[in-house]
Amino acid sequence: MVRKLQSGRRGPDRATSVVVLLHGYGADGADLLGLADPLSPYLPDTCFHAPDAPEPCVNNPMGRQWFPIPWLDGSTEQQSRQSMVQSVADLDAYLDEVLEREGLAPDRMVVVGFSQGTMMALHVVPRRADPVAGIVGFSGRLLAPELMHEVKVRPPVLLVHGDQDPMVPFASMGLAGDALTGAGFTVYSHVMPNTGHGISPDGLGAALTFIRDRLNAA
Repeated sequence: MVRKLQSGRRGPDRATSVVVLLHGYGADGADLLGLADPLSPYLPDTCFHAPDAPEPCVNNPMGRQWFPIPWLDGSTEQQSRQSMVQSVADLDAYLDEVLEREGLAPDRMVVVGFSQGTMMALHVVPRRADPVAGIVGFSGRLLAPELMHEVKVRPPVLLVHGDQDPMVPFASMGLAGDALTGAGFTVYSHVMPNTGHGISPDGLGAALTFIRDRLNAA
C-alpha cells in the first residue's frame, strides 16, 4: 500500500517546470522548501514541491525519515531495508502526482535531494519509466551501487558535497560518481570547500546553474 506524502508548494499557479526537493533524515519538507526563496527569482516559471518523508524520525520525533539508519537509531538492517522499499514506492507515486497536478511532462522536472533525500533521488528517479531533466544530490551517497543494472533511464546528475562533512563522508561523492558514470550517466560534481553537512552559497549556485541549464535544454 502506497502512503500519500504530505507536501508543500511554492511558485506560480501555471508553472512550466517543477523542482522537487527531498529533505534529509530528521528534517521535513518545510526545511528544504526554504531553498525556493533564493532560487525563485532565477526560475520565475518554476514551482517547488517539498514532501515530508513518510515516517516520523526515530531520533527526532518532530522530524521525518525516509528510512531508519541502524548506526544512528538502533534499528536493524532488515527494518531499514523494508522501510526503504516502502518509501521508494511512496516517492515514485508522489512524483507522478506532482507531474499530474502541474500538468507537466517528466522532462520538465528536476529532483533535488539533500543527504538521505539524495539517496532516495539517486535510487528512485533512474528506475522510473521516463527521464526527468536532471538530478541534484547534495551531501548524500548512492544506495546499492551493485544494483545499477536495474536503472531504466539516465538523466544528468550533479553531485555536490562539502569537503568537511562529518555525517556523510566526502568520499561518498566520488564513489557515487564513479558508479553512475560506469552505468552510463553523465555526472557533474561540485566540491563545497570548508563545508560540513550542509549547503553553502557556492553549492547552491552550482545547483542553480545546473537546474537552469537542464530545464532550458529540455
